[in-house]
Amino acid sequence: MKTTIFAALALVAAPSAFADYRVDVNAVDVKGVGAPLGTVTLAEAGDGVTITPNLHGLPPGEHGFHIHEFANCGAREQDGKMVAAGLAGNHWDPEHKGHHGAPGGAGHRGDLPVLVVGKDGSAKQPVTVHGMKLTELRNKAIVVHAGGDNQSDQPKPNGGGGDRIACGVIQAAEKR
Repeated sequence: MKTTIFAALALVAAPSAFADYRVDVNAVDVKGVGAPLGTVTLAEAGDGVTITPNLHGLPPGEHGFHIHEFANCGAREQDGKMVAAGLAGNHWDPEHKGHHGAPGGAGHRGDLPVLVVGKDGSAKQPVTVHGMKLTELRNKAIVVHAGGDNQSDQPKPNGGGGDRIACGVIQAAEKR
């Protein structure tokens, strides 16, 4: 009887036991993965995911912020030149829409709101993306770009964010 009660309690508690993903984020450049810059926490939020950065050491201003296809932040050669975090692949686009857009909209599923970095180089402002599920993000990467993001492919592709300057691998949920 006691075993049955404990098993039932474990089943009820299980969904909240692994609710958040904590991602370690590092600086990246064409030489590979560099110094730690902090963490990003991803958590279920109703019909979406809330992404909470706790980052430091970034250039002030707005930066492109995206979920990329692969869980790898290493550099890769592309078109004859090295690309920082190139092994993370492109913006996550499971529906193969093939264009950049507003978060939760008609573009890539990995399109996120811009990351706002303060004058002190820190980013702590949470953002929520509706229509995204936490479990879909496992084995992907989260990437910060050097420039801002205009949520369009014009005048430059993928919002115009440019080089990748930080990256973290989304691997597993942490226990609360």
